[in-house]
Parts: sequence; C-alpha cells; structure tokens
Amino acid sequence: MMRHWQTTRFRIDLTAPQVMGIVNVTPDSFSDGGSHEGVSAAMIHAEKLLADGAHILDIGGESTRPGSPAVPLDEELRRVLPVVKAAEALQVPISVDTYKPEVMQAVLDLGADIINDIWALRQPGAQAVVAAHPQCGVCLMHMHADPQTMHQEHMAAQSDVAAEVLDFLQAHTRSLEALGVQAERIVWDAGTGFGKSPGQNFALLQQQPRLAAAGYPMLAGWSRKGSLGKVTGRVVAERMPASIAAALLSVEHGAAIVRVHDVRETCDALAVLQAMRAPQSLDTQG
Repeated sequence: MMRHWQTTRFRIDLTAPQVMGIVNVTPDSFSDGGSHEGVSAAMIHAEKLLADGAHILDIGGESTRPGSPAVPLDEELRRVLPVVKAAEALQVPISVDTYKPEVMQAVLDLGADIINDIWALRQPGAQAVVAAHPQCGVCLMHMHADPQTMHQEHMAAQSDVAAEVLDFLQAHTRSLEALGVQAERIVWDAGTGFGKSPGQNFALLQQQPRLAAAGYPMLAGWSRKGSLGKVTGRVVAERMPASIAAALLSVEHGAAIVRVHDVRETCDALAVLQAMRAPQSLDTQG
C-alpha cells in the first residue's frame, strides 16, 4: 500500500491511521443534520474536531443518507464555499464531500485539498476537473444505485461483493490514471451502507484486505451507520461504541483512514491499538 496521500497542500503520512472528522453543513444529514449549519457553527465544530485529534476535515453540503433528495447546485455552493474558505486558515487537509463537478472546481479554486466523491467521479465532467488539477487528492467510493434508491436496491444477494467492489474501483481508477492522475493521489472507499445490505457491509469489512492488496489506501466510513444499528439495536445517537469498534476493525483490516463523527473517542481507541502494535516505543519515549 502507498504510504502517503498526495493532496493539494499536504502530503499526508499514512504510516499511522488518519482520522477524518465529519463537518456536515446540511439541515438533514442522518446523524447531525442542522447542528453545524452556517460558517460560525461549522468552524466551532471543525476546531473542536481538530482539538480532539482529527487529522483531516471532511466538509459536506449535501446529505447522502438513504432516500435523501438531491440538493440544487446553487444551494450546495452557498453552504460549502464559505466554510471551505474559512477552514483553509486551519492549516490542515480540507476534504470536500461532493459529486458535482461545479462544486469540485469551485472548492479546488479556493485551495481545497481533497475531493471525496460517493459517485467515484462518474458524473459528467467530474474526472476532467480532478485531472486538470496538478495534485489534489481524491477518494473514489463504490456505490450501488444512488442515494434516492440504494436503500431499496441492494447488490445481488449471492454476489461476491468484495470482487464487484474491487472491479468497480479498479476500473474507475484506471480511467482516472489514464487522464494523468498519479496513483499517489487516489484513495479507495468500499462504500459502507451505499446500496449494500448489513450482511454485505460486514462481508466487505471482513474481506477488506482483498481491496487493500490492490495497493491503494483504504478509507473506511462506518460511523453511526445503519448496519451498526442492525447488529446492536441502537438508534443513531447511541452508536458511538459500535462505531469505534468498526473503526478499529477497519484499521486492523487494512484501512489507512477512518471517517468519523466521534473523533476524540476514536483517536483514544486507535492510540491503544497503536500501543499494542509497537509496545517497545512506549518505553523509549522521554
């Protein structure tokens, strides 16, 4: 696996797990919709995530929860651009969660570091925007169906989910690299919850090493997802322990980055994991 992720302003070291903190500037996200709308509220939240240990901030202006309606372009721009501009001053990698090429171009023009796209740059013009940029990072995610229908149209029950996801990500990566995008700019996300049943999501977690073996860093996004509710019986607000467990298992199975809501708690858990991996380092610290 590549040990760095090249982005606009930062070459992110992936030799230790990276925590991506979620900054939703939407009124309707499944977990924290409406909590961080507006520049002031979003920045307060972003600064808290960084204080809690986040390495990367992921800003999103459109909910992708199952069944969510699409947001008009002008509204997404209104929500996202002022927050991205303000977050630039924090001097940490800024990721923008969007699939619209116009939003991608606008945030990259402001200096955003990463495009995190649930559509894997399949919208017309999206690949061209990323390819035209000299070095922004990009996360390609697998999604079956679309946010409006994916909760009703899961992948085929008997399919080899890991193989299908691998084929999808490899195909779209080859297409992007053919346009001149270097491999070190690309990260993969298997797309937990995006058109997959709970069993398929956990099968992907179990088989994540098959995906990681392709050599591209893996980003895992399990935080507060419905599959965790399925196995625990907990509502969204009560899924922190399960989310932390899923983050740890993701890293143990090869993920380089975890995208989470509960940054402080996840960082503490990862610190314990890292201590187990390198116990001798604890005795050599001053």
